[in-house]
Amino acid sequence: MGGGWRGSGSAASTSRAPMLNRISSCRSIRLGQVQPQAPGHRTVFLNDRDANALAKFKGNSVSTTKYDVLTFLPKGLFEQFRRVANLYFLMISILSCTPISPVSPITNVLPLSLVLLVSLIKEAWEDWKRFQNDKSINNSSIDMLQDHKWVNVPWKKLQAGDIVRVKQDEFFPADLIFLASTNPDGVCYIETANLDGETNLKIRKALEKTWDYVSPEKVSAFRGELQCEQPNNSLYTFTGNLIIQKQTLPLSPNQLLLRGCSLRNTQYIVGAVIFTGHETKVMMNSMKIPSKRSTLEKKLDKLIIALFSTLLCMCLLGAIGSGIFINEKYYYLRFESGKNSDPQSNPDNRFVVAVLTMFTLITLYSPIIPISLYVSVEMIKFIQSNKFINNDLHMYHAESNTPAQARTSNLNEELGQVEYIFSDKTGTLTRNLMEFFKCSISGEVYGTGVSEIEIGTAQRNGLKVEVKKSSAEAQEKGFNFDDARLMRGAWRNEPNPDSCREFFRCLAICHTVLPEGEETPEKIRYQAASPDESALVVAAKNFGFFFYKRTPTMIYVRESHVEKMGKIQDVPYEILNVLEFNSTRKRQSVVCRYPEGRLVLYCKGADNVIYERLLDGDLDLKKRTREHLEQFGAAGLRTLCLAYRDLTPDMYEKWNEKFIQAKSSLRDREKKLDEVAELIEKDLVLIGSTAIEDKLQEGVPECIDTLFRAGIKIWVLTGDKLETAINIAYACKLINNSMKQFIISSEIDAIREVEDRGDQVELARFMKETVQNELKRCYEEVQEHLRSVSGPKLALIIDGKCLMYALDPSLRVMLLNLSLNCSAVVCCRVSPLQKAQVTSLVKKGANRITLSIGDGANDVSMIQAAHVGVGISGQEGMQAVMASDFAVAQFRFLADLLLVHGRWSYLRICKVVTYFYYKNLTFTLTQFWFTFRTGFSGQRFYDDWFQSLYNVMFTALPVIVLGLFEKDVSASLSKKYPELYKEGIRNTFFKWRVVVIWAFFAIYQSLVLYYFVIASSTKGMNSSGKIFGLWDVSTMAFTCVVVTVNLRLLMMCDTITRWHHTTVGGSILLWFIFVFIYSGISLPKEQVGLVTCLFLRVCIC
Repeated sequence: MGGGWRGSGSAASTSRAPMLNRISSCRSIRLGQVQPQAPGHRTVFLNDRDANALAKFKGNSVSTTKYDVLTFLPKGLFEQFRRVANLYFLMISILSCTPISPVSPITNVLPLSLVLLVSLIKEAWEDWKRFQNDKSINNSSIDMLQDHKWVNVPWKKLQAGDIVRVKQDEFFPADLIFLASTNPDGVCYIETANLDGETNLKIRKALEKTWDYVSPEKVSAFRGELQCEQPNNSLYTFTGNLIIQKQTLPLSPNQLLLRGCSLRNTQYIVGAVIFTGHETKVMMNSMKIPSKRSTLEKKLDKLIIALFSTLLCMCLLGAIGSGIFINEKYYYLRFESGKNSDPQSNPDNRFVVAVLTMFTLITLYSPIIPISLYVSVEMIKFIQSNKFINNDLHMYHAESNTPAQARTSNLNEELGQVEYIFSDKTGTLTRNLMEFFKCSISGEVYGTGVSEIEIGTAQRNGLKVEVKKSSAEAQEKGFNFDDARLMRGAWRNEPNPDSCREFFRCLAICHTVLPEGEETPEKIRYQAASPDESALVVAAKNFGFFFYKRTPTMIYVRESHVEKMGKIQDVPYEILNVLEFNSTRKRQSVVCRYPEGRLVLYCKGADNVIYERLLDGDLDLKKRTREHLEQFGAAGLRTLCLAYRDLTPDMYEKWNEKFIQAKSSLRDREKKLDEVAELIEKDLVLIGSTAIEDKLQEGVPECIDTLFRAGIKIWVLTGDKLETAINIAYACKLINNSMKQFIISSEIDAIREVEDRGDQVELARFMKETVQNELKRCYEEVQEHLRSVSGPKLALIIDGKCLMYALDPSLRVMLLNLSLNCSAVVCCRVSPLQKAQVTSLVKKGANRITLSIGDGANDVSMIQAAHVGVGISGQEGMQAVMASDFAVAQFRFLADLLLVHGRWSYLRICKVVTYFYYKNLTFTLTQFWFTFRTGFSGQRFYDDWFQSLYNVMFTALPVIVLGLFEKDVSASLSKKYPELYKEGIRNTFFKWRVVVIWAFFAIYQSLVLYYFVIASSTKGMNSSGKIFGLWDVSTMAFTCVVVTVNLRLLMMCDTITRWHHTTVGGSILLWFIFVFIYSGISLPKEQVGLVTCLFLRVCIC
């Protein structure tokens, strides 16, 4: 609910007199009684807290903590015991507290308590930092209107409907409706870097009706009723109406200032709070990235299950042996029958004895599953991420001052097993630094440059291309055009000067770019939503149409050489309507009025979208322009079509009425605006097309070649045209002429004929049938090629329309089988959803480890769908990075990330896990062999403290050093011989065969150690003439185990550093120091000498 019912004046208390006076002063302009809100929208009364009181809007205080004082312990423990391993250790700890346990409770309770304590302290520390951050944010100050003046209050005190003043460089404390600004014409500039990472400024404009509400005196008299959508997480949409003095004014995202954004280049603005706290859009977007677990971690769960099964088998064997062994003939062992006898030693009830012994042995053999494994692995992964990956200078991009960033440490080893990479093109393989390169105007091509793709294509065909250096002066960033026919007013001498003028004006007017800095061509800077748009405006400037100033309703262009050569004039164009670009419309239009009154609609967009809306006739121009578009696409250039339409005043007025109605709609506003736009974006006159070059990133071809040799298959998923995508694939060496290419495209005559009939049902049926036949044909050819011994590599190219049908459940398996046999796959004209679907198809359908890499918001779903997501911190903001697991600045850094860090991490974690498995199995089996000499009674072999500290002290540090410094080859050799990476893809180091081999080592060595110690001490005596007892023998056995497993670690290392020597030697030395001190503390004085003698004997052994 967003409103309440006003009470009578008599209900107010004296203590609220100031507030009552303020409200009373505006009774005459109240907008009517507050009504209950409809579920679909909320109503907020601006500058009127009493009216909003009953609505019970949420406060502006935010909390990102997971716990509070009351919930920390129960919730924290619940989080810890969600791990199956921790539940297992809890069960063992409980069993150790029962009379059937042969070990002291401290043996199991202490390690579990330490692990839980460390984990809870970590959780508490992280949550405390979140609490401090929340506290700092909630107590930030802001100016709020109170009693006709600005009062400084903390953010947490704000409520929906309050009026606030935000000064330059301050952050918006809540989601605000923009009312007024100190800038002329009610505009302000905001930076949205905290939302989407984009540092270019955005313009926001207030409604003309509220421009005057700048001073506290003026704004104090303001009252309004705001009807808007309910809180949601859509950052780029907003629908609402502001009702002032019975006049309804439509609101759009242009009037919305989001929490988290900051004010720039504006002294201050005045705004009204509409969404607060957790209902703000930025807070509703603060969802956690989907939790991912590495494949090796999942296999580790299977190993734990296998260990638990082994434990049960050992315990079952011991329980059966206990039930058979117990007999009254062993009267000296006090096996007694009767009601008062011990149930665990009653020969008359062997089943009960076996069951109780089973639980006893479970407790005794519990160290077979090490509790310290998870803590050690997490610590190793954390250090790997924060110290090795984040600080690797080989992945540091000096130009942008961007290091690599591991945003999670859970997936380090997954980087060493990736088999499929799904990559975006623009900004990932290319630089996303757009340069105006060529154009086509009225059927004539302009621009003499040769693109990188054209050079690569020529080299592929064995041709040499001479690249002429531009004769022009040093080119401006975003403009790499060279053709004297259009420069410095020379276009006036072309056969089509009128078309050239319309072309340049379209570039200078049809955009949402903001100018910054001095109004001179040399010093002005442009803030654009995309590099493409900036490049087009820069091009217009270089052609003599210099856009230098913008207001909410005007664009100012300094035009040169229009009327005559050398003449420069400033021309103001009134912007009447802007029909914005989105992924559905794929076009942008502006309705403007010339100074002399001419009404024109300028439109630019994708070629297929513009061609559908062109005026009939002039087929020759359309044909030539389409040919030019294909040429540009073949050269790897990004294309847009430009068109215009002259409007009559009557036509425009009628259309504008419908446009205003659509803008005022609270329901389906976007849909209605699109429908209204269709009414005017038709009968367009084609002007020409632009071609923008986006060059490949440095090192991309070499990186892709290296990844190919490593056994990794790369798929490119892009929204570009088929020709552009294919040529980019050639340029970056993803595809070459030696490959057999399968192309499945919707751009064929048969499909075009069905499209022309306009029957969508028939088109869908025909498309599905065609795609099915093509997939079947291609797959049959693939099978033939696979039968040949030396067949060529295969590549699949498919466009978005065909992919839509290929992803149908009935065809999905055929597509998967075809694509898995291809070395490279290129999907063009695909949507963000299709990118995620393709990724999931391989991830789930083929059960292969996948990695997705992209740089834009349209890549987020693909990044989150893959096993590993990598974000490129590039030109399209930081949304891809924020959704990723790892972030790098350039595609070429994937070679280091995968072949070096990924491979090392996989090797290290595999060795750590198998070593843990080996050392704990060795330790537990010595106890198991002892059980056969004790009548399966469950008598413990080792002292409780020995068992407790085995994993925590005497074998802890060496395994961490193994996980941090182990490497079989150097980083340079890993990249020089990328074939080594295939070991990870095949999972060579963590197969069941490897586990069985280590199990054999554990069994063999435990037998040798146990029987060696037993045999050597059978007739042994100490200095007092007494034979060695149980604790004497077990201490020697424990010494042998500690020394053996630590030295075995050195034997399995490929790299041994001083840290290995220090930790292995230190761990062994620590054991001797401990046993010397422990023997003096825990034994009576008269026995200390005996144990000292034993200690010396152990040292000699």
